[in-house]
Amino acid sequence: MMRFLWLSTKQLLVLLTALPIACRAQAPTAATASGPVQGRFVNGIAVFRGIPFAAPPVGALRWREPQPVEKWTGLRLADAAGPSCIQKRGMSLENGGDPGKLDEDCLYLNVFGPRAEPGAGLPVMVWIHGGALVFGSGALPIYDGGALARRGIIVVTINYRLGALGFFSHPALDKESMGGPVNFGLFDQIAALRWVRTNIEAFGGDPARVTIAGQSAGAQSVLALMASPVTERLFSAAIVESAYGIPSHPRSKARETGVAIATAMGLPGARASAASLRSIPADRLADPGQKRSLAPGFIVGDKALPMPLLEAFQKGREHAVPLIIGNNSDDASVIETFGVDPAVLVQKMGNARILVRSLYPGVSDERQLGREVVRDAIFTAFGRRMAYLHSARAPTWRYYFTHTGTNAGTGVGHGGEVPFVLGTVEACQCLGRFVTPLDRTVERRTGDRWATFVRTRRPSGEVEWPQDDRRRGQVLDIGDQETTRPGFMALRLSALITALNFAERRSKKND
Repeated sequence: MMRFLWLSTKQLLVLLTALPIACRAQAPTAATASGPVQGRFVNGIAVFRGIPFAAPPVGALRWREPQPVEKWTGLRLADAAGPSCIQKRGMSLENGGDPGKLDEDCLYLNVFGPRAEPGAGLPVMVWIHGGALVFGSGALPIYDGGALARRGIIVVTINYRLGALGFFSHPALDKESMGGPVNFGLFDQIAALRWVRTNIEAFGGDPARVTIAGQSAGAQSVLALMASPVTERLFSAAIVESAYGIPSHPRSKARETGVAIATAMGLPGARASAASLRSIPADRLADPGQKRSLAPGFIVGDKALPMPLLEAFQKGREHAVPLIIGNNSDDASVIETFGVDPAVLVQKMGNARILVRSLYPGVSDERQLGREVVRDAIFTAFGRRMAYLHSARAPTWRYYFTHTGTNAGTGVGHGGEVPFVLGTVEACQCLGRFVTPLDRTVERRTGDRWATFVRTRRPSGEVEWPQDDRRRGQVLDIGDQETTRPGFMALRLSALITALNFAERRSKKND
């Protein structure tokens, strides 16, 4: 302050008034197709938050495909996250973090990059958050893209409509457009990818090198985007973390659920009009009740998802892009979140328990047996099936995440790999313990793998990671050390996949 003593009071006031303008001038800016935006630098990374990628899906736009953003002329501040999509309070807080303000106007995204120079040609990763298609937000601290951006890539995190506002069918909507959209949240993801294709060059990204990635429902979304016929050339690689083998719903089931929701909202069920449905306050649709929810599955039968995921991969209809797919050593932890006791599941197996026990030698505790069976039937075997099928179309790598550090317990819970992948172990404060030097080593190695894949479409690293294929069922075990495991769970997964195939054939006959 001493250097300014020679200035008059009036001159000093002018200087101080100009300082915020000067600071704003140094902040990163980008010219999007809708108008210019200004972010801010955070630890040397250009961060843009709360950029709209579609018009607010409210009023007459509820339960419609996302529409273009209304353009603006002045410089729009993009330094704060937009609202998260409508969801039941508390679910995200317990499973990833506080989503903050909730609003039906929620179609916003965030961009993290090492620099905001048009034409830099940096590779891009678009992260799709998990949450059973009913909760979560792209703006949660666990999904911060700064650490990956420091490795020379652009990271985009997105919101999409959830629950009954994101996945919904009703006779009144069918009258507006027979066979029209029902996976509105999936259409939101597609709109975000189209925004990336149009605008990412302004942030230094290369629209021809886009990797889509996600965990749980985000991973399921990645598979849906791979299977969708309307996503051609929107991405060039994919990362699928803990996708689940839970079937999607036919439109008929979704329509029944929509009618039940209308009735629960005080409307005349199937006779409710589209206008009356759109007049329901959004927060009332946040939790229509478990028996009136389609979570965590998509709806089969619109142009975004015309056939079930597994069928699309079985027929070779998915996009032939390089793929990383895998899961965690205790992914079954997620079922306890929804109040399911693994020991009860074992009891319900009846005589089949004898065969199942033979696949898990040494596991005598029924609760632990239930966890491992659920993990492998829903996650590990499903990942193996999808890898087996996709490897005929494009290079495929499979992993199994086992690093628990000092928190051994029953293994790595559902979503436990995310902070190690995104480099947010410190920021998210979600380990439930102190971060160790070993945690940081695993975080560095894993983040390097994922970033290398985004850059080169090959997950190179300190240990060779062989491709998975129809002949070799192998994974990279990402634990305290990285280990290649050929023939991973071969007998067990073959038995489970055979049983699942039989159950699916029987279900089709009954239909």
